Amino acid sequence: MSQLGAQDQHGIGLDPMSQGKSKTIYANQWNHVAANIGKVAAGKKISRILVAYDSPNGAALFRGWLDDIAITAHPASRSYRAPSDYVLTTRGTQSSSNFSRGNNFPATAVPHGFNFWTPETNAGSTDWLYNYNRSNDAANLPELQAFALSHEPSPWMGDRQTFQVMPSIADGTPDASRTGRALAFQHSNEIASPDYYSVKFQNGLRTELAPTDHAAMFRFTFPGQSANLIFDNVNNGGGLTLDPGGRTISGYSDVKSGLSVGAGRIFVYATFDRAVAGSGMLPGGGGSNVTGYLKFTLPSAGSAVTMRIATSLISVDQAKKNLDLEVGPGSTFERVRAAAKSQWDSKLGVITVTGASTDQLTTLYSNLYRLFLYPNSGFENTGTARKPVYSYASPTAPRTGADTPTQTGSSVRTGKIYVNNGFWDTYRTTWPAYSLLTPDDAGTMISGFLQLYQDGGWVPRWSSPGYANLMTGTSSDVAFADAYLKGVSNFDVQAAYDAALRNATVTPPNDSIGRKGLASSIFLGYTPTSTGEGMSWAMEGYVNDFGIANLSKALYDRSKPNDPRRNEYLSNYHYFTNRAQNYVHMFDPSIGFFQGRKPDGSWNQAASTYDPRVWGGDYTETDGCWGMAFTVPQDGNGLANLYGGKAGLAKKLDQYFATPETATFPGSYGGVIHEMTEARDVRMGEYGHSNQPAHHILYMYDYAGQPYQTQAKVREALSRLYLGSEIGQGYPGDEDNGEMSAWQIFSSLGIYPLQMGSPSYAIGSPQFKQAVVHLQNGRKLVINAPNNSARNVYVQSLRVNGRPYDKTYLPQDLLAHGGVLDFSMGPNPSRWGTGPNDAPPSITQGTAVAQPWADTLATDGSTITAADGTNVHALVDNTSATQATFGSATPTIEMSPPPARRFPRTH
Repeated sequence: MSQLGAQDQHGIGLDPMSQGKSKTIYANQWNHVAANIGKVAAGKKISRILVAYDSPNGAALFRGWLDDIAITAHPASRSYRAPSDYVLTTRGTQSSSNFSRGNNFPATAVPHGFNFWTPETNAGSTDWLYNYNRSNDAANLPELQAFALSHEPSPWMGDRQTFQVMPSIADGTPDASRTGRALAFQHSNEIASPDYYSVKFQNGLRTELAPTDHAAMFRFTFPGQSANLIFDNVNNGGGLTLDPGGRTISGYSDVKSGLSVGAGRIFVYATFDRAVAGSGMLPGGGGSNVTGYLKFTLPSAGSAVTMRIATSLISVDQAKKNLDLEVGPGSTFERVRAAAKSQWDSKLGVITVTGASTDQLTTLYSNLYRLFLYPNSGFENTGTARKPVYSYASPTAPRTGADTPTQTGSSVRTGKIYVNNGFWDTYRTTWPAYSLLTPDDAGTMISGFLQLYQDGGWVPRWSSPGYANLMTGTSSDVAFADAYLKGVSNFDVQAAYDAALRNATVTPPNDSIGRKGLASSIFLGYTPTSTGEGMSWAMEGYVNDFGIANLSKALYDRSKPNDPRRNEYLSNYHYFTNRAQNYVHMFDPSIGFFQGRKPDGSWNQAASTYDPRVWGGDYTETDGCWGMAFTVPQDGNGLANLYGGKAGLAKKLDQYFATPETATFPGSYGGVIHEMTEARDVRMGEYGHSNQPAHHILYMYDYAGQPYQTQAKVREALSRLYLGSEIGQGYPGDEDNGEMSAWQIFSSLGIYPLQMGSPSYAIGSPQFKQAVVHLQNGRKLVINAPNNSARNVYVQSLRVNGRPYDKTYLPQDLLAHGGVLDFSMGPNPSRWGTGPNDAPPSITQGTAVAQPWADTLATDGSTITAADGTNVHALVDNTSATQATFGSATPTIEMSPPPARRFPRTH
């Protein structure tokens, strides 16, 4: 094989040296390698299969496993007629809490749909719903225990508002226990597409499902004449009503994980096309309230039972209405499936590419599927098809009453909401992807989250569906600002601005909303260690403040002279621009890294004890110093100045990629967490692609004047970190609401939203010979790289609309209005983009370290007194947790400044 030049499905040589250099086979990963050897070995005979290793340094220990070696005459081929045909919804399901390769489940839905429908290997779970092969049976086959309604945004957040159905061929009363009803299957008999899921079990029974927004159609084809459908739920939190005479069932579900804050009761209603021969409640499932069955007698073997099912967060009657609106009695399974497929192909067709392998197309379109799967609609049509009236049960407004078996107790309001989004994850890539690819949809979804702000006073940090208390930063601030700055205008920008100002300036009443530590950070300029993960809260806050600053400037520039808020916009622009530079307060020159500070200003750890490899503590899901060493995308030049200039930043980046992650310094976590082993197995130094704060770091070389380093490292990540679609892999870590998918989509196009809150994109290295983005405004963005290859990863030159272009960033206008980017690629680094003015924009200019304004009141010799003698210390004690009460509604306060002061005041 080595001499014949055989290649695997990724275009990598089928010999030990080539496989090793590709880095596609690493520890803690199962790998699928396939090759059409007939292309190079036609007429030859296979006499033996030789496994070898290549060790440049001589003899070495080799350890590993081989599983399922197969030689076939005619490998199975798949037909690809449309973008959705490339999608595998099982990508990322070979995961667990110990090692994530996506942590996904095979959701069948419509884009941004109200419901997910999924097969489940563990029907008793509200986290990992479907394991690709982790829980195989004694014959090493996976088993399904249910087909389920789901609203899970991530296994870490957990599922909610669930309902289950499972077919059975039992002649008598079926066994409702999860192990008793489980059926084995082979993945080769499974079709997992966004618009359609089908599986043929080993016993001959087939289940098919096709989705609509609030409903779905199931078709169960039985091998004999005995047919049962078992209905169940994760636990007994719900109710089930069987109506055999009416061929219907109805019920409700209160199932929800601990982080499903604000989740209300969901109602279900289903009808069947066959007469019911028997029914009843059953033991052995989730509980006596939720487990039952219907039995059908079929006319012949191979007959099917069709179920139409719909849901509502408002009432059972609304579920019936949703069913009639979306899957009426005259609907056919084929028509429902075709409608869903059409919706997906319309979305996925936003990008078409030339010069891509089948595996690359599977990766691209599966990632677009993940991008457009979230966030999810939370509203329903309470009107008619001709005159729709959209209403929703609010997860953030105060409840109006108690739930009943047929009606919600949540506040039902008019309008549209969207839910299921962790902004800490998604602001970096997902939201700018919406702004570029589907800007109209982006504005609609932003409006949906602003509706939650109108209902509850705050935009959720993690909408699941309400105010979940986890992760750092109020990242909707910069996400929504970025969208507006990039031309998305079909939302209430004033509401978005006010919501961001509240996050940035108002101390929240509890930890589930707003910014933690704001009571003191707004005065100190940093979030102190007295706030958990204070360092991360501080750094994320500066990024969000940057977005608010630029939104303020845009509103000022577009305001009329008589706008009463015009001066406020300009003042806030200056104020928040300065706050965005407060990252300098977190930089400890004695260690050359960022670290947390105590309330008194001292560093969290002494330089003599600080170890940048230690995880946790003041940092979110990363090793402190290394993982947060470059979290200043808003001011790359300012960051470089902290490290001694562009060369210093490049040196720091080089050290980052040269220092191996070992997963042996768990720090405050007390043990190894999955992000540690995933970062280790990336084998790119400390770069942990599984953790979102690392995603921009590859592009920081653009700020260092070495864009060729960005180009090489981005292409390495693209070439090997998204492999394994064929066996349930596909990602090097958690694929959170499309964020990791959007990274791959942007990077494969050769652009990246490095500086969120600014209308520009950093330039990387395009993966395809040609990519065409079909913009929502009807224009096209064409990205040409005709001499692109696995070796030619370096940009030699770039022409934009026919003109030479040397800068390493592109303004939004050059992309969103359509145009042509012509890349010349080569195998060696070039001088392109290395000029002194070629780097992306920054706040800081020149070589000086940023010096943001400081609140020095009462610490620089100033005195402040009240004319009536009131003690006003609470006004200058660096916390908004205290207050001073005056005897008059119009008190007079006098301040005596010090003789001289270095910085302007913020007051």
